[in-house]
Amino acid sequence: MAGRLAGASAQRLRIVDGALACLARQGLAKTTLDDVARAAGYSRATVYRAFPGGKDAVMAAVADTELARLFSDLAVHMGEAHDLETVLVAGMSGAAQRIAGHDALRYLLQHEPEVVLPQLAFDHQRAVLAAVATFGAPFLGRWLDHDEAARVAEWSARIVFSYLACPAPGIDLTDPECTRRIVRTYILPGIAIVAGETEPTHRLVPVPGPTS
Repeated sequence: MAGRLAGASAQRLRIVDGALACLARQGLAKTTLDDVARAAGYSRATVYRAFPGGKDAVMAAVADTELARLFSDLAVHMGEAHDLETVLVAGMSGAAQRIAGHDALRYLLQHEPEVVLPQLAFDHQRAVLAAVATFGAPFLGRWLDHDEAARVAEWSARIVFSYLACPAPGIDLTDPECTRRIVRTYILPGIAIVAGETEPTHRLVPVPGPTS
């Protein structure tokens, strides 16, 4: 049973990667299920067995998989951080690098923005930001209480989305040092003000864990 489940999971992942290759080459509108099957090295029937919902189900799996990959990558670097500034820089710059360097997403933004932009607005945006807050809160929670950590994670995500969607001269969040300047100049002081502190050094030492 475990072997069959692992095989099905690997098959679905291969189909997702095939779909990503198609999106990066020709976008969503021109990509058919046959295209995805050829890119994955499977028959159309195999793709349908793995995703009975057809193209829509495959694309939903692409979105879920890529978000999981993003979070997995960020978790490694954010988990290595030893202060609040560094964890924010790792999360924001790492996200900006991965999003900006994503071939399929870049093609869609350039040629089919109507596919992507609605996912970052209204109810869809709230869902994305909620997922980011849920993911980021435990990492920021080493220095902030849970509610504050979730708010800062969401705020940081809004900044990343804003600058990626509408670049500004001199601001490049894919550059860790540029991101560090943003964090030091705006985010840490903002956290300090909300907390009623006078210096932007808000709890740079990890919050102690419970004692036994």
